[in-house]
Amino acid sequence: MSSRSIWVPTGLVTKAKAGAVLVDATTSSPTLAASIAKAAAEKGIATLDAPVSGGDVGARDAKLAIMVGGDVAAFNRVKPVLDCMGGNIARMGGAGAGQHTKMANQIAIASNMMGVSECLAYAKAAGLDPVMVIKVVGTGAASSFLLNGLGPKMIADDYRAGFYVHHFVKDLGIALDEAVKMNLSLPGLALAKQLYDKLKAQGHGEDGTQAIFRLYQF
Repeated sequence: MSSRSIWVPTGLVTKAKAGAVLVDATTSSPTLAASIAKAAAEKGIATLDAPVSGGDVGARDAKLAIMVGGDVAAFNRVKPVLDCMGGNIARMGGAGAGQHTKMANQIAIASNMMGVSECLAYAKAAGLDPVMVIKVVGTGAASSFLLNGLGPKMIADDYRAGFYVHHFVKDLGIALDEAVKMNLSLPGLALAKQLYDKLKAQGHGEDGTQAIFRLYQF
């Protein structure tokens, strides 16, 4: 949703009845979420920014993590509906807080994806069996969903999308923009954005995010 779509005659904010609660489960700018909430409040409508995490598996199993920003009363009204979609649902603060939390989520994933890729690239270069490496280090301090869940897909050159590269590029761009507004330097995020931009430019935008491993193959 662009900022202009808040006020267009056919938009939800302009058509919804007073007292309604609109839930936006897309990942977008926290600044935009706050603008939508302000425009909706002027019409007596509540909005919640409620981006999700968990990929296709979480959606299918109704185990998504749902991070919500907005009014407490509105959150409590729609919580039973959100319970049908997710297993970990939390109100993180006012309007935009859900999107800020999703940005934090994407930032953590971005650097972790680079770490998993470099781990496996190193293992292969050293002549190790990368499958065995995952079995060993995946039970220790390096354990993560990305290592144990997507690492085997990297090894098998399985780049089918659970979450598309081009969507991730969009999210990382939002995160960088918000970091600039906060005068925050995030070099890991900046590097990940460069790598995913490169991956997209090579024609892999429809691949899953694990396709970053392509850039570590020689």
